[in-house]
Amino acid sequence: MRLTRYTDYGLRVLLYLGMKREGLSTIPEIAARYAISENHLTKIVNELGRLGHVRTVRGRNGGMALGRPPAEINLGALVRQLENDMSLVECFETGNTCPITSDCRLQKVLGKALAAFLAVLDEVTLADLLARPAGMMQMLGLDGPSTQPAE
Repeated sequence: MRLTRYTDYGLRVLLYLGMKREGLSTIPEIAARYAISENHLTKIVNELGRLGHVRTVRGRNGGMALGRPPAEINLGALVRQLENDMSLVECFETGNTCPITSDCRLQKVLGKALAAFLAVLDEVTLADLLARPAGMMQMLGLDGPSTQPAE
């Protein structure tokens, strides 16, 4: 299983906002810290805002912050929201043309593996990932005195 960059970047945005609890962050700021495309990040932030995970403020002094407490952002639910295709193999898809599907055990095994993967993520919140953020904060240059880690 490999998550898309879209989901990866979405997780990174939420981690960043969770570490930088004070004030608003901007897309250029986050894109620069992670060395990723602002255009791609804009689409992701819009989706995170639509889902209620991010609160955005428009205008010259605008930016974004977490839209809910980190303990309310469940990773399993987030991955399900951001990933548009959880089909590991063709037989998971509608319109499957694999000739051995009816007697193949692979679909069931991979289905169980996907369920286990998501079950592990269901046990984790953003708050869990932010429990000891000092190392990540230092790597992102967020170790200044005004930055408060998530509780």
